[in-house]
Amino acid sequence: MSLVFKTIQTEGIAELSYLVGDDDEGVGTIFDPRADVDVYVDIARETGVAITHIFETHIHADLVSGSRELCARVKSARIYASHEGGAEYGFAHEPVKDGDRFTFGEVVVTARHTPGHTPEHMSYLLAEADHPDTPWGVITGDSLFVASAGRPDLLGEGRSKELSEKQFHTLRDFYLKLPDHVMIYPNHGAGSPCGADIGARVSSTIGYERKFNKFLQFDEITKFTDFALSTISPVPRYYPLMKKINAKGPEVLGNLPRVPTLPPKAFKDAIENNASVLVDTRMMLAFGGGHIPGALNIGGSPILSIWAGWMLNPEKPILLVLESDDDLERIVRLFVRTGYTKFAGYLTGGMRAWDAAGFLLERIGQMSVHELNERKSALQVVDVRSPGEWKRGHVPGARHIFVPELRNRMNELDRNKLTAVYCGSGYRASIATSILKPEGFKELWNVPGSWEAWKKAKLPVEGADGK
Repeated sequence: MSLVFKTIQTEGIAELSYLVGDDDEGVGTIFDPRADVDVYVDIARETGVAITHIFETHIHADLVSGSRELCARVKSARIYASHEGGAEYGFAHEPVKDGDRFTFGEVVVTARHTPGHTPEHMSYLLAEADHPDTPWGVITGDSLFVASAGRPDLLGEGRSKELSEKQFHTLRDFYLKLPDHVMIYPNHGAGSPCGADIGARVSSTIGYERKFNKFLQFDEITKFTDFALSTISPVPRYYPLMKKINAKGPEVLGNLPRVPTLPPKAFKDAIENNASVLVDTRMMLAFGGGHIPGALNIGGSPILSIWAGWMLNPEKPILLVLESDDDLERIVRLFVRTGYTKFAGYLTGGMRAWDAAGFLLERIGQMSVHELNERKSALQVVDVRSPGEWKRGHVPGARHIFVPELRNRMNELDRNKLTAVYCGSGYRASIATSILKPEGFKELWNVPGSWEAWKKAKLPVEGADGK
């Protein structure tokens, strides 16, 4: 036997998917693929296995599932999805129930129903064929993470308590009964909103989590439920839509969406047509130095996938401004992962071409944390981090508005007052300032480095981290 086990990590959405198989038999399976599936086809080819099964641990809320896309690329594969908890799907698949067993050469995979994050959630035990009832690993999906557990509130407030109680029993009656040596392989790592404060490592063991994971320290269901529901961050706005798309079955694209090439005049005309949303994917300093009026800045780092989900309507086509024309494919992949497939075009030649055409520019100032500290008494300081981040400490005198709430709450701010905006690093603050700028906030600054720089500079802190 030659075990094939590969972890495929997707930055930004912090997603972890897996290839498991046996290269002697030449067979393998993928767990929880993302939407841009080329990576799985390439890894299977490199490791000498044919993908025959594609498993979904649950109906995902944080990304577009790649199962149908991968199945269309790999004609020998079928999709396997849980039928526990009353789950229904709008696409062809093979049903999976608790206790079902699958063999890939010398690798045995056993399905175990682990509800809590979702009603249908399924985990998969991994064992050798000679010892099928003695697992060495478990694909945990979104039920158990490193240092955390899956959030139980994705079906709405009316089901949160019920799912939290199911999560308690899953953790106590399934995971904590596994031997300490069993490796855990979760669907997400640090940075995913699918769990509270997920640990930095991408794998762990039952023994380590038994000792250190806060979600595994409760013997009483009420205390667990109170803890689980009090530690979660706001539900991202795109999560309910992702669940609907993934239950119905995402559209099979075949390839990445085509994005028309538009020279400056045609791009300007498209903006003025008001049928699209203008998104500038350059990073904060470039955007602040000069951008097209009305552009929303969502920088082209991997977390673009998450923030596009928070800020954009997937039904409205996107007009793109890029750092370089060579970035187009990479940026489109980031959009596709959270369901954005409609593009009206991109600005050929980027902002250099726009400048050369003599069209209008807007600017946003950049203020260091030291200048912010010196001037904060005369400024309207806005913290756009999450509620949990705010509670752990903030700039003295700051006003808190989580960036996805800014459009609905900007009337709480004074447009005539000098305004500085910060977040964790400056990324979300740049999104926020790009929202405020067209709304009449004339004297506006982004704070590069933001809270990270503020703390490293040992400047005054108000709130939980302060005195």
